[in-house]
Amino acid sequence: MSEAVSHPTNVLVLGSGGREHAIAWKLAQSPKVDHIFVAPGNGGTASVSPKVTNITVEGPGFTSLIKFALAHSVSLVIPGPEQPLVEGATDLFKRAGIPCFGPSLRAAAMEGSKAFSKDFMQRHQIPTAAYRNFTDYEAACAYVRSVDHDVVIKASGLAAGKGVLMPQSQEEALAALRSVMVDREFGVAGDEVVVEELLTGQEISVLAFADGYTIYQCPPAQDHKRAYDGDQGPNTGGMGCYAPAPVASADLLDEVQRSILQPTIDGMRREGFPFVGMLFTGLMLTPQGPKVLEYNVRFGDPETEVILPLLAPTCDLYDVFTACVEGRLDSVKLEFTQASAATVVMASAGYPGAYPKGLPISLGPLGPDTLVFHAGTQTDGDRVVTSGGRVLTVTGVGETLPLALATAYAGAQLISFEGAFYRRDIGHRAIAYLEAREEAGKASGPGLTYADAGVNIDAGNELIDRIRAEVKSTRRPGTDSELGGFGGLFDLKATGFRDPVLVSATDGVGTKLKIAHAMGIHDTVGIDLVAMQVNDVIVQGAEPLFFLDYYACGHLDVDAARAFIGGVAEGCRQSGCALIGGETAEMPGMYSKGDYDVAGFVVGAVERDRILPRLDAMQTGDVLLGLASSGVHSNGFSLVRKIIERQNLTLHDPCPFETSGTEPITLGQALLTPTRIYVRALLPLLREEDGIVKAMAHITGGGFSDNVPRVLPKHLGVNVDAAAWPLPPVFRWLKEAGGVANVEMARTFNCGIGMVLVVDAARADKAMEMLRQADSEIQVYRIGEVRELSEEADTERVTVINTETAW
Repeated sequence: MSEAVSHPTNVLVLGSGGREHAIAWKLAQSPKVDHIFVAPGNGGTASVSPKVTNITVEGPGFTSLIKFALAHSVSLVIPGPEQPLVEGATDLFKRAGIPCFGPSLRAAAMEGSKAFSKDFMQRHQIPTAAYRNFTDYEAACAYVRSVDHDVVIKASGLAAGKGVLMPQSQEEALAALRSVMVDREFGVAGDEVVVEELLTGQEISVLAFADGYTIYQCPPAQDHKRAYDGDQGPNTGGMGCYAPAPVASADLLDEVQRSILQPTIDGMRREGFPFVGMLFTGLMLTPQGPKVLEYNVRFGDPETEVILPLLAPTCDLYDVFTACVEGRLDSVKLEFTQASAATVVMASAGYPGAYPKGLPISLGPLGPDTLVFHAGTQTDGDRVVTSGGRVLTVTGVGETLPLALATAYAGAQLISFEGAFYRRDIGHRAIAYLEAREEAGKASGPGLTYADAGVNIDAGNELIDRIRAEVKSTRRPGTDSELGGFGGLFDLKATGFRDPVLVSATDGVGTKLKIAHAMGIHDTVGIDLVAMQVNDVIVQGAEPLFFLDYYACGHLDVDAARAFIGGVAEGCRQSGCALIGGETAEMPGMYSKGDYDVAGFVVGAVERDRILPRLDAMQTGDVLLGLASSGVHSNGFSLVRKIIERQNLTLHDPCPFETSGTEPITLGQALLTPTRIYVRALLPLLREEDGIVKAMAHITGGGFSDNVPRVLPKHLGVNVDAAAWPLPPVFRWLKEAGGVANVEMARTFNCGIGMVLVVDAARADKAMEMLRQADSEIQVYRIGEVRELSEEADTERVTVINTETAW
């Protein structure tokens, strides 16, 4: 019996910087790895471990590297820098049968093209700065002149981490555009530029392992890009870093996972280019929450030099890499120690401009908690000499961040080469933050503010100021629609009623809000909120008088709340009722970031002798009139979302059914068509002296089956003829895509009829004419008639006929 052949586990790391040194150093600790080849490596990787060997492979593209990997039984390739990834290294090695820890060529475009990644974020509602992409220099200049906010100029392509310009004025912004697009400072990387809004706040970097489905965060890091102390001087590839960044709380990182990282991974997979590898997300912690500055598709440098030293000894990096490439990241446990790490970059004189090379480096004896990762070095005989701008990263590890920084700086003082310089204020933001937190702690509570608990009173006041004009626009007799009091006032005498009875309703929008959240469209659901309630009160013969809204969220997004309340105001204008007040509740921990819930309350009035339904007036042969709906309205969306999921569609896909507009829209936009408000069409009929309308039913949750019986006397039922009106395209698509039975359609959706009226047969034509005159946009149909229930167990009070041929 032959014995199984044991193959060595060899790894190939591509790159020559401090990042690759740190990866090789950590992989060498794995008992599962036999040997690590680094191509081309540097002076540090040459001597980090007997397991590690630098190699030089000459040849065009990746052909020679692939041949080397096949010849040396390489079982995993790890590209370090971005260039191999955006050139398709992963695809080529995989084609040769060698797994590669890194994204595909298409997925690497998230770093290779800033324009591509910004458009991706917009499609998937991932929070980021406002932006525009340009390939035309004059158009870019015109845009910069037109905006009233500071901008950042980014070369869309790869520019070695230096293609981001932060002008201080409009003149500097125009000069930056010229340098990138005309003078070609960054070469072809500047063929397209992104001009985006300048975000303010603290910046952090979140590196995360991903397998296309699962994504695990590493400790958040904070880099220092500027060359000199005090964040002065030109941008560099990074002059120092530390992790974890104390400004990134556990709650904030949960929010990043929920609103940024997981949506990014899910969006890439749904668009056909799942992400495998290390996703580096640069974030700005703005007052409105974390927003994405950029994506990188590989380990950061110098972030890697502080993150890998924090990986727990029990966590094998090779296991994590292989779990990612095999699509089973959820099978391993990514663990980090509770310590802190900080690294200081020692650079050559002149960096990031021209600098000398070949200078000998002297390294003194370093302590056990100090690590030196080589970046721009090479061996020259027995010596190690400089070969790059960023020469070394000196990393300290300690129980606290101050200890880690002290260890790193102590190590840097023991290393020398001619002209060496390094920043001496790495971690200054974190130290200031920790000191401020300590001072707040000494105050034992009185120093805390409501904002510390996550409630922004200033944002609430800003919202009131921004909606004041909208609220005023709903003014009607009986109220002045002015905000600022403790309650809304309404003078019922000013309405002209003789003997009024008040009618009230309260409701929400339901799971349609999930679609509004996903699409970032918030005004239409404000109309929905009003529509659902004013349609409910008018079926009792009441004219809507005033409305109050309730908006609850975990973190107040002023823009989203303003859009929603603008929609509420529009709904009030359409229905003729006044928006006299409301409540905005900010409740951290109750709602996820970006989510909110809404409710409303409407009051109407009807003369006592005109209350509907008039049960004693209804009789066999009365006609049912149906008023067309505008779409799904606000019911049945749990089933709608299930159908979308079954069809493997996203809300951002093109709408699969015909819509009324001339421009193509997405599925999400089509489903957010607001609920039709019927008040304007119905009020003239309700004011007829001889009471032309006997009853009305608002077709909401429960469809025809549950809503029509609510207005009928017990001895009567109705026949509804499905062939009397056209089934709108959205319902036809839902029926076919979901395989929904006709009876289920009739008791779940409005199927194109949002309001049903019961009128005398002899007066049906008059009623239809009055409806058309009152609101020419609403289609009116004769859809059925009232019938007598038989005495034998006739429990079907609503019978929908002709569905097989009409639907």
